[in-house]
Amino acid sequence: MSRKRVLIVGGTGYLGQHVLQGFSEIQETTPCDLAFTHHSSPPPQALLNAFPSVLPFSVDLKSGNGFEAISHQFGPPDVVVNCAALSVPRACEMDPAAAMSVNVPSSLVNWLSSLEESNYLLIHLSTDQVYEGVKSFYKEDDEVVPVNVYGKSKVAAEQFITEKCSNFAILRSSIIFGPQTISPVSKSLPIQWVDGVLSKGNTTEFFHDEFRCPVYVKDVVAIILALSKTWISEAKQRKLVLNVGGPDRVSRVQMAETVADIRGYNLSLIKSVSSSSLDRGVMSPADISMDITKLVQTLGISPISFRDGVRLTLEL
Repeated sequence: MSRKRVLIVGGTGYLGQHVLQGFSEIQETTPCDLAFTHHSSPPPQALLNAFPSVLPFSVDLKSGNGFEAISHQFGPPDVVVNCAALSVPRACEMDPAAAMSVNVPSSLVNWLSSLEESNYLLIHLSTDQVYEGVKSFYKEDDEVVPVNVYGKSKVAAEQFITEKCSNFAILRSSIIFGPQTISPVSKSLPIQWVDGVLSKGNTTEFFHDEFRCPVYVKDVVAIILALSKTWISEAKQRKLVLNVGGPDRVSRVQMAETVADIRGYNLSLIKSVSSSSLDRGVMSPADISMDITKLVQTLGISPISFRDGVRLTLEL
């Protein structure tokens, strides 16, 4: 059997780097050729040093410039993992056109569709922000009613993929947390940020009325690897939408309290406030906790608890 080709779109981002690492670690059992796209030029040297056999490609997702080079130098991919996104809700709110042009992967899908003998699985990262946030534990077949531009761009992406792709897995991810990447990303990481402010002894405000199901990054990687391995070995048609969250519904206050408890910080540093007390320049859904029964039943993967994930994050 010829070696399969895996392309990670957005390979220099937080999840992208963890996914690259995950595929590199399974080379003995599931050998595959790896490539990734990056928008930042040049790609981080630390990443190239860590994965010397992986091919980097500079790609502009808005225009599609760069995909042809992948066709010529790498070939048509068997698995594509799309981690690229404008994922800061406020930035999306300020520039809806940019959010739509990056978050709806039209140039990527159009390129894949143009390849001859192309039979690929697209694993696409969506978000829990497709849900309205007015109840607990959303299921995949609940209505999607996003309250901000970021969520709307992700719903548009899901609709585009569902219409255009024969084989896909759409992963509606909650907040992804975990250790820093091989080439550190500049964006603030949630657990590290909480740890940082509390370690300085600063009293900090956290919302008590905004609920999520944060998911440990290595669990997200395990889900992506499981989907990829099944596709590589069986290539059965797959049209899948999965909630990808951790098992715990936690408020921002509870997230901070968990960090404080593990680190031994004074809980009085955590000031509980309502999300309505702050204007963030963007609507934020109150409760987009997710039911992950379908994920567990479909893939046999049970994400670890929030507390265990925080402990692993802070140990590393």
